[in-house]
Amino acid sequence: MAATTPYIAQRPKRADGRRNYDTILAAARKAFAATGSDASLEDIASQAGVAIGTLYRHFPTRAALVEAATRDGLDTLVAEAGAYAATDPLDALTHWMEQAVAHISTFRGLVGILTEAMYDEGTPSHVACAAMHRCGADLLRAAQDAGRVRADLTPDELFDLLTAAGWVRENSAPGRDAGTRVLQLMLEGVVLR
Repeated sequence: MAATTPYIAQRPKRADGRRNYDTILAAARKAFAATGSDASLEDIASQAGVAIGTLYRHFPTRAALVEAATRDGLDTLVAEAGAYAATDPLDALTHWMEQAVAHISTFRGLVGILTEAMYDEGTPSHVACAAMHRCGADLLRAAQDAGRVRADLTPDELFDLLTAAGWVRENSAPGRDAGTRVLQLMLEGVVLR
């Protein structure tokens, strides 16, 4: 049986469709930031001033809505990895990891969604997560080749570290970013001095 291609929401060409798409996406980002990934889709539609059917026409699943709400951040991480590659390999990896943790924990529940998407080709976020994984792996290899990071750290383990720090950040008390500190402590365990 052939794998089905996941639905990736696209911004419509017609002005009214673009307006609804953008309004729903803005309301979703606000709702996800306030209450996490299981924010009520009915409330999102209401905040956007559209019927629930309009939300589903643009975003037929919660996963499609989450993917659209986080797409720009994942695309930025991929683009930044290329830009960082021209700097000191350890600085590039460290800075990129900090940005990755900040993005993957944008709202409660996102770490789990992106972790699942990394390993499930049927999820809308899989392609972006796989691209992020490849970029992180490239930065890791560069830092290892420069003798700055433990040679036995694998790309999958790197993402385990990011996931752990993201989960801590996502679940920190309001106003406290414990994920940054956890990431610093983790880096002390893998960086060669």
